[in-house]
Amino acid sequence: MNIQSAISREIFVPRDEKLLVAIEVRRRMKKKGLSFLNAGRKRDYLTYLCLSVTNSRPAQVLITKVKRYRGTRPFAKRSQWSVEQLRQVNGINPDKDTPEFDLVFDRTTDQWVASSAAEKCMFVQVLYHACQNYWEAKLAQANPASPRDQKIPGAPENKKSPGAPGQTSFVNCQQKLMGDACSVNMVIYRCKIFLNRMKNSMTANQGQPQREAAVKASRSRSSPSPPAVRKMGNVMRRASQVLSERGERLMRADDKTSHFLHGAKQFAEAAQKVS
Repeated sequence: MNIQSAISREIFVPRDEKLLVAIEVRRRMKKKGLSFLNAGRKRDYLTYLCLSVTNSRPAQVLITKVKRYRGTRPFAKRSQWSVEQLRQVNGINPDKDTPEFDLVFDRTTDQWVASSAAEKCMFVQVLYHACQNYWEAKLAQANPASPRDQKIPGAPENKKSPGAPGQTSFVNCQQKLMGDACSVNMVIYRCKIFLNRMKNSMTANQGQPQREAAVKASRSRSSPSPPAVRKMGNVMRRASQVLSERGERLMRADDKTSHFLHGAKQFAEAAQKVS
């Protein structure tokens, strides 16, 4: 069972909530001059930032901080905020994938660093679409459509006002995280996260029995790197290369799809004006 499934079973299922995404994060140092103080300090707990939605109606979108202390199996819920308390999501760099991001709430600002850039991008993408769905549903409840406002086939859609009060703003975020073709990016990010976690797991497994391996190596005079580990490393490198090539092909297909979609919209608008 992976981390997300374990967190969902222990924290969110008993509260009748559906876990959408969970990523491992750590605090970002605000003062670089003090970074050396924590350089050699090993964290005795892991922090996960989770996004969930309630199964009750009307649904609530919640951001929860969960911790897991080393040497213990259960997870512990620490803090929780609703989307209505989330004022801003800052992606830090709109030009490339980076692990840093900020969450600005009513009374606090959390500066985070995800364990990888792919996890941060996936979290921001899921959070953006969850916020969009939440605010659209709330706007529809506050302003129910009258018979005159019903959608007419072929008529232009009325977009909601971007200045509606209370909505969450996303700044310095990559445009691809907020586009229509989000499923392609999601597949790429999930594959990258899986490979990164496998790599970290292999590194941890190699570092844990270092003393035992050194003793066995001194006794048997064998190579310190087992054949199975070398074989797994080769498999990981080939899988990473294949994933990178497929990701590039998917992104090119995504660009072509977006170009065709833009052309279709322009043609539909021109045809509507002619009619």
